[in-house]
Amino acid sequence: METMAVEPWDLMYHTANHGEEASVSDCESVTTHNEHIDGLVRLDEDEKLHHIIEKAFVSGLGPLRQHTSVVGIHRNRYASVISQARFQSFRIFGRAVEEKCGGNANVKFGWYAASKDEIGRIISHGFSHSNGLYGCGVYLYPHHSSIESMKSCVVDEDGLRHLLLCRVILGKMEVVHPGSQQYHPSSEDFDSGVDNLPAPNKYIVWSTHMNTHILPEYVVTFRAPPCLKDSLKKPTSPWMPFTTLISVLSKFLPPQSVNLIAKHHRDHRENKIPRHELIRLVRRIAGDKLLTEVIKSHRAKQLNSTNGSHQRKAQSGARNRMDSIQQPGSSIESI
Repeated sequence: METMAVEPWDLMYHTANHGEEASVSDCESVTTHNEHIDGLVRLDEDEKLHHIIEKAFVSGLGPLRQHTSVVGIHRNRYASVISQARFQSFRIFGRAVEEKCGGNANVKFGWYAASKDEIGRIISHGFSHSNGLYGCGVYLYPHHSSIESMKSCVVDEDGLRHLLLCRVILGKMEVVHPGSQQYHPSSEDFDSGVDNLPAPNKYIVWSTHMNTHILPEYVVTFRAPPCLKDSLKKPTSPWMPFTTLISVLSKFLPPQSVNLIAKHHRDHRENKIPRHELIRLVRRIAGDKLLTEVIKSHRAKQLNSTNGSHQRKAQSGARNRMDSIQQPGSSIESI
């Protein structure tokens, strides 16, 4: 089972690393309907490459797998002179990073979520940087995390969503912490950033490298449930107000960590980061063990408070009934 999950990407990497010349010249001779974005050619559903990409995309959807359907997959034609120059530039930098890193440029596939219009601009003009939690650059999700990237997708006028599948030169990666203002590698030893070195959830390609180390290759167009967040598995942890959580955590964590959690909470309230990103960041800072203990303690207090309230109401009701018995006229007077 594990082999099947890896196999499509092994084939993709082989195609990417050994078929680069063909991916430019062969595309030029194909005539199709560019249904969505200029500069793209539609892959036929019978093509092996279409099957590989669709299978890889669907395998990373988790609970949304049964509710998501691929409408089409398009490949970048590199039709213009500038697009071909960017393609050649990617190859040149790939070889340079490979030599620099002792023979391994660490090229991966990553998902980039964007609107249809933004994808069109990327295909035509390249990436433009954005500021985020991990500094100034372009953020991509690993190939096995299509479900994470689709949370940031924008629904177009036809009710469809689009993900850009890119080849990324990661080279030697460095860990970047939330709140970073970084916009280039911290030293010449590094080429890219990640949020977690052993198991990255996010690739950070700095603004200085975004149009030499990222190659947009495919666009996956799909239909997903309208209320995407409602379709995802909801957390089963007892509910706790975030302000209360921060207050309790301040008793256990250093001020710097508490301030960082509070900042992330403000960013969420200002719609700068989605809720799932906020939760992930808090879990990283506080740790699951502490969070579990805090939430369980809060839940226990809630239950005790609720039970106490019910007992007080029951006792109050009993006293009222006794009063009614002792004072027959009271019920009539209340009417």
